Amino acid sequence: MFNPFTSLALGLALALPLRAETGRPPRAPQRPVNLNSATVTELMQLPRIGQKTAERIIAFRRQHGGFQRTEELMNVKGIGEKSFAKLKPFLAATSAPRPAAPKK
Repeated sequence: MFNPFTSLALGLALALPLRAETGRPPRAPQRPVNLNSATVTELMQLPRIGQKTAERIIAFRRQHGGFQRTEELMNVKGIGEKSFAKLKPFLAATSAPRPAAPKK
């Protein structure tokens, strides 16, 4: 026979481990992520940055020729002051090394 209480108890028991999973601390990169050279995968190591936001960061970088300062990240859709404050310790905005001029 079907017992609704058994189904409810089983559903709750299965959901509990999933709920505990969300309580883990946010991920953080081991070293600062350079906004001007990071890949989507590297950007996704930042706390609260998913694939879509990482792709927006790269699109912004291409469109504007890179980031001069980390604060420019707030110009990317989905990143406001609060998000930036959490990301700032993990960010860098150094320019990529330019190729050496050819020798004559």
